[in-house]
Amino acid sequence: MATVVDSANKEANERTLANKNFTVVFVLGGPGSGKGTQCANIVQHFGYSHLSAGDLLRAEMKSGSENGFMIQDMIKEGKIVPSEVTIKLLERAMLESGNDKFLIDGFPRNEENRAAFEAVTGIEPKFILFFECSEEEMQRRLLSRNQGREDDNIETIKKRFKVYMESSLPVIEYYKAKGKVRKIDAARPILEVFEAVRGCFPRGNIKVNQL
Repeated sequence: MATVVDSANKEANERTLANKNFTVVFVLGGPGSGKGTQCANIVQHFGYSHLSAGDLLRAEMKSGSENGFMIQDMIKEGKIVPSEVTIKLLERAMLESGNDKFLIDGFPRNEENRAAFEAVTGIEPKFILFFECSEEEMQRRLLSRNQGREDDNIETIKKRFKVYMESSLPVIEYYKAKGKVRKIDAARPILEVFEAVRGCFPRGNIKVNQL
């Protein structure tokens, strides 16, 4: 009986997402490319809600759930977390946010993620913000930051970058073929990067108090 109820709840959530006029922008780039910093600027200026796949996964890890332990083991190995786990967390955050505009940061990580997200939610992204940065610069940034994250050591950073190169770039190529990729040179100073980012958003979306 529980299975039937769970299935009905899942179908109801999917219908809810599909029926809402959500605007989604995927924010992609390697670890340390500055996605989180720029997402904070976009939230302030354009009124989007920032959903970091990584933050949602880390919060789940801290919850002590079975999924949390599984996520922790996979991240230590630099592996991709199963799509259904991340999509479930994203769905819940979107429905609870009260907003209709979302930056989804660090997802989809691969082609299977991409196809699953669109199939489950019925949402196709408006466009993709791709923060391009060299491996050397991203490594330097990750090693210099002091966030106490256990996935910020040299060996794990290299694993994360390898996974990113092999898995995420095909997603970028897919959306590039659809004319949806907005590439940003993320090696520049933060303010210069944001000036480029601003140009990707219609001026009509800027909050009045930011004009």
